[in-house]
Amino acid sequence: MLLEFENKIAGFIKAKGLFDLADRILLAVSGGADSTALMYVMRALKTEGVLGAELICAHINHQLRGTDAGVDEAFVTAQAAELKLAITTRRLDVRGYARRNKLSIETAARELRIESLTEIAKANNCSRIVTAHQKNDNVETVLQRLLRGTGFRGLGGIWPVRIFAGDIRFVRPLLCVRRDEILKYLEGRNLKWRQDHTNADCTYRRNFIRHRLLPALQKDCGGCIVEQLSELTESAREFYRLVCSRAEQMWPELADCGNDRVALNLKRFLSEPEPVKVELIRRSLSAIGSGERDLTQRHYERILQLAEQKVSNKKIELPDGFVVGFEYGKVIFSRQKDRQPERQTSDSIELKVPGQTRFDNYLIEASVLETKECDVEKFKVEKPQFVEWFDFDKMKPPILVRFRRAGDRFRPLGLAEEKKVGKFLTAARVPQELRRKLLIIADREKIIWVWPIRISEQARITGGTRKILQLQITDNNPAH
Repeated sequence: MLLEFENKIAGFIKAKGLFDLADRILLAVSGGADSTALMYVMRALKTEGVLGAELICAHINHQLRGTDAGVDEAFVTAQAAELKLAITTRRLDVRGYARRNKLSIETAARELRIESLTEIAKANNCSRIVTAHQKNDNVETVLQRLLRGTGFRGLGGIWPVRIFAGDIRFVRPLLCVRRDEILKYLEGRNLKWRQDHTNADCTYRRNFIRHRLLPALQKDCGGCIVEQLSELTESAREFYRLVCSRAEQMWPELADCGNDRVALNLKRFLSEPEPVKVELIRRSLSAIGSGERDLTQRHYERILQLAEQKVSNKKIELPDGFVVGFEYGKVIFSRQKDRQPERQTSDSIELKVPGQTRFDNYLIEASVLETKECDVEKFKVEKPQFVEWFDFDKMKPPILVRFRRAGDRFRPLGLAEEKKVGKFLTAARVPQELRRKLLIIADREKIIWVWPIRISEQARITGGTRKILQLQITDNNPAH
């Protein structure tokens, strides 16, 4: 028989249709209070026949909390075993990824976590990834967005369902309950959970909101501030659905889409209410590959002003090399042409292996090493700059060097799928100055190195590697 808390979540799942037609579900479990409650609730719903899908657990170890991270992993593994649930664990090098891609630890952890969960879900044929976000998380997200500036879309907070990759959906069944309800449930069932002491550090914006701002707001609130703000997010989502419906209806006749370019009919665009205009702008930027993380409310305001002023040849530059302009009765969204790599050529040169090869201003030195004569672990720790190792037996000669070309694709180290090089560079926030210097190292089938950013997963050395291809690339004109 289900407890009241479990019945509340079951009702929310049914009302939102979170698991319709799902055969296998992946539970993301960190070991904290929220995800521990999630695991036990979902198991209870499965036992009582509310859920028909098979449950699988995943634990992502970010390796950021020293020995505590290992204890978290062991705790979750034990809990899954107690509930007779299969579990997959994965350890991530978040600090290394953040350093290589010049990201904050929080952003790096989030990107790697989403990628890992998606890969685990695909490997286990799971159509849903369930995370333990709850009402307090939702309210903290809204307040965080308000502090930095947001529109009605941002007021929607954390959505119950979000599609990240193909048919895989991230689902949040605990958005109907507060943190205090979760703790009461765990204590009532005498369940243990792991504490992350970094959650008390108020130098992080979210922790400041949780421990300082929300309690201060609650003091002057007649009711429960978390419940009131949760109702606001639900209203914002309903409004946004209406806006999206209108934008979707207009898009085919309003937008002219081409390669890295979207042109909106200005007359039709200006005839719409401002919320619809904002959504049309967002869709246009998304269509040309612009992410939203670095865009602010001010960017949208400037684009709206540009459209209303109708000044020809006036342009607005956006983060990551995107630009918006007005010409011939259209608002044009595109990539900044002079921000593309300047020295592209279709020519490629075969590398001398072993030996030295000169290409433009670069010197490329290639060596073939026997793995048994190399200290692989020392190389990983003390790797010289601009030197990489590859599994030589995975190469399909000849090995070539060239500049980047439009449409180039490769499988970055650590990822399960190919990405367009351009989109990878944007996601990694590679500055334009460095993009102009990029080299592509490839064999006859695949790119093995986007120098100096990332090697390919398909060429990395493993425990079975017998011969190593060492490449060292020196830029003899670093100022260009």
